[in-house]
Amino acid sequence: MSIIESPCILVCAIDVKTGYCFGCGRTREEIGAWSVISPENRRAIMGDLSARLETVERRPRRETRRSRMAREKQQEA
Repeated sequence: MSIIESPCILVCAIDVKTGYCFGCGRTREEIGAWSVISPENRRAIMGDLSARLETVERRPRRETRRSRMAREKQQEA
């Protein structure tokens, strides 16, 4: 079994206006089909994500699990 690269940052909420996830920038359809999309198509989608996120009207206000875990790990060091 191979690991599938994913842009997910564990902030799963869709912006109603754009249809993009606030965390990763993917659409619902892309998120749902991510494991069956070809690696080439996943890379193409990932190349578009930063531009998509610029169009999202609001950013998540809460700290993501991933950023919290990174912050806690830094504090331990």
